[in-house]
Amino acid sequence: MVMEPQNIYSLCPATILRVLPQIQDHRLFQLQLDDEETRQQFKHSPGQFIEVSIFGAGEAPISITSPPTRNATIEICVRRSGKLTQALFQLGKGSRLHIRGPYGRGFPVELFKGKKLLLVAGGLGLAPLRSLLLYALDKRDEFDDLTLMYGTSSPDTVLFKYELLGLMDRSDLQYLYSVDRDDEGIWKQYVGVVTGLFDRASLSAQDTYAVLCGPPVMYRFVVERLLTLGFPRQHIYVSLERMMKCGVGKCGHCAIGDKYCCTDGPVFSLDELEHIPEAL
Repeated sequence: MVMEPQNIYSLCPATILRVLPQIQDHRLFQLQLDDEETRQQFKHSPGQFIEVSIFGAGEAPISITSPPTRNATIEICVRRSGKLTQALFQLGKGSRLHIRGPYGRGFPVELFKGKKLLLVAGGLGLAPLRSLLLYALDKRDEFDDLTLMYGTSSPDTVLFKYELLGLMDRSDLQYLYSVDRDDEGIWKQYVGVVTGLFDRASLSAQDTYAVLCGPPVMYRFVVERLLTLGFPRQHIYVSLERMMKCGVGKCGHCAIGDKYCCTDGPVFSLDELEHIPEAL
């Protein structure tokens, strides 16, 4: 069950426990809610997000990248790109900030259980999918085949590099990864766009759910490939987390067609977006 705050604008104080550098201008922040009762009540689904607030700097929506199976802390992977994130990057271990949420509709994990699951991530899109990936690995016996495809622009833009290396030896996960280019000739795996990984994967379209998150240009080509392989539209889910703003459907910045991404999404099945071409 997802925690629904009585006041959707309520701010909860939190403390930064760890700051882990990732690639350039990306950091993983591990947070803990200060109030123990609030900490016990906080529940989220993979794919949901929170609003991070720093007094004097404003707030910004950020996807939760930790799974609900590890709810002692909340992890967020942040790219420095604006006033709020710039202020966040000035904070370190022990610093305090505020959050509200969680918000939005996450991935339908109950629907996925017992089925094969394909996760396709591009660049920073791995951050929201990490929550679902770790959830599925923590509850591995509740899912059938599990496949991760991850593509980035170059070897030095791989998120969670050492964590991903630890997945390579797992026999219960098919992990395929690629880089668009390898200027230094050091990459020993596939070089090319992420759709090229489909030629290396063993997939069964009719009993597999595909989940996508990445840059907009990736969606078009990955969706085309999935449909060509015979994936039903209702078996393809995308996260539009990049469109978040206020989180509660009040500001209108995330409106697409007749839907608000922050309340109706940010996770949508492809058939839900069939008549909203601008969504992808």
